[in-house]
Amino acid sequence: MYAEERQAAIVSRARVAGRVEVAELAEIFDVTPETVRRDLTALERAGLLTRVHGGAIMIDLTGFEPALSVRETVNTREKQAIAQAALDLVPEQGAIALDAGSSTYRLAELIPAGRTLTVVTNSLPIASLLSGRGSLEVHLVGGRVRERTLATVDATALAYLRGIYVDVAFLGMNGFSLERGLTTPDSAEAAVKAAIVTSARRAVLLADHTKYGVDHFAHVADLAQIDTIVTDSALSDEAAADLAAAGPKVVRA
Repeated sequence: MYAEERQAAIVSRARVAGRVEVAELAEIFDVTPETVRRDLTALERAGLLTRVHGGAIMIDLTGFEPALSVRETVNTREKQAIAQAALDLVPEQGAIALDAGSSTYRLAELIPAGRTLTVVTNSLPIASLLSGRGSLEVHLVGGRVRERTLATVDATALAYLRGIYVDVAFLGMNGFSLERGLTTPDSAEAAVKAAIVTSARRAVLLADHTKYGVDHFAHVADLAQIDTIVTDSALSDEAAADLAAAGPKVVRA
């Protein structure tokens, strides 16, 4: 088992139990306690757990939001697989929206220069990445830039999004669940994400399996508003079936 796979499993256990113990994890994964401690340190640096004596506890994620630079280092293989699968949903021509996020950034990296696309994004890194790439016409949504996510938000962003309509919107998200739908920690960013959903003929969520069952402070959209969820293969069959029953098609990369 790779370190990232083990760390994702540790987070899943902590989410269910509230805490994890070093000795127990070492036995479960058949690794040394020192390896587990390194895993817990990495997860603490990523803002997912808090170290305590003998183990770690789950952070209350309702209002917690790791920085973009941190999120880019977590579940990288899963995000790459998700982006590759999502590329099949990017049209050859037309208009798409790319929400700010680490998974959507990875999708942007894969979009070929030969496609005749208008790309609308509220992400500074995505706009910078795609500008000048072949036949892509990039529109950066205006507004206040949030330092934590490098996403544009507030009234200017919302006014712009109310005036456009795209074929497909690709969304990043901090959490999604059957009970609460799509959620994120910041209200201003939630409003922009909700406006992106409304601006699109089809909405596609890009989220790895560790986001499932996680609820944050601000609601973005109900599952019924999402056409497709692209996630990774670690999402269980049961969870995939439950999500599909709520409306979206579920793709496990």
